[in-house]
Amino acid sequence: MGRRAVIAGATGLVGGELVKLLIGTKEYDNVTVLVRRRINIAHPRLTQLVIDFEKLGELSNELFEGADVYCALGTTMKKAGSKPSFERVDYHYPMELAKLAKRGGAERLMLVSSIGANANSIFFYTGVKGRLERDLQAMSLRSLHLFRPSLILGDRGESRFGERMAARLSDWGSFLYAGPLGKYKPVRAETIAQAMASAALAGRTFPTIVSSQEMEPMAALLRK
Repeated sequence: MGRRAVIAGATGLVGGELVKLLIGTKEYDNVTVLVRRRINIAHPRLTQLVIDFEKLGELSNELFEGADVYCALGTTMKKAGSKPSFERVDYHYPMELAKLAKRGGAERLMLVSSIGANANSIFFYTGVKGRLERDLQAMSLRSLHLFRPSLILGDRGESRFGERMAARLSDWGSFLYAGPLGKYKPVRAETIAQAMASAALAGRTFPTIVSSQEMEPMAALLRK
């Protein structure tokens, strides 16, 4: 039996790129996506598992045995509507997924976090991300990679002026993100997905925490 992948967050920017990438990667015999509703993709190696994320912990251990688990779960305060709702999606669901991964014997967990993640942050968003990172690292998973992108670029199906300007700055003014400022460079969702897959498939040792400027070199390894 070949490698298997489990993806949570397949309807988001990075999750959508992960689905397209992994079903096109010969290394995976099966890619299972955990979704609230079916996505509009059909492929012989793609399995869609429609679930209630409030009952995530009830999933079978067998689903995660030996699997590479990709977590791209996340929302915004605007969509969540409240701090508790945001925290459920961005902290509690990923933690439940990690517990399943450990209990089921998953090979590794790759998770999209955020620049500035800090459990002691005065800002709610980065504080939640930081607590998630801290608690995941305390779980002693077999292999854990936390990806901290800056602004994520991609087709969201809606126009966002700030993101358009950031994309132009990123393309035209690379010098703005030289040296220590590299971690602030906007990164495309496709690049994040490629970097995550690289961490799982490349057979190299990568850092536990991956910043924006480290994602492009990792993604390039996968393209070779």
